[in-house]
Amino acid sequence: MIDIVKAVQEADPSLGTYVIVLRSDSRALDGPERFTPDAQAWLVANAPGGRLARVTIQLAPYPGAAPAERAVTVAAFAEARELAAFATTWTGDPLPEETDDPA
Repeated sequence: MIDIVKAVQEADPSLGTYVIVLRSDSRALDGPERFTPDAQAWLVANAPGGRLARVTIQLAPYPGAAPAERAVTVAAFAEARELAAFATTWTGDPLPEETDDPA
């Protein structure tokens, strides 16, 4: 994962230091180039410096292989705190709803 982040930062330095590459099945995404409405609302409220970008990078599929072109979806943030909050909220599995029923 570090190689992907490094390749993204080299391909588009305007994204800054605080970036996370999102998987295509990320629950924060509504397609490769936009956040879901819920994720977008969360960003406005909690990480106003956040934005989404699509970046084409050169990446080897495994060590020693020739690099191949790959387009990745990247969330970039103005501050480390924003990236950490986003990762905590949007990259893990959602927690099950709590119920009042005793176990």
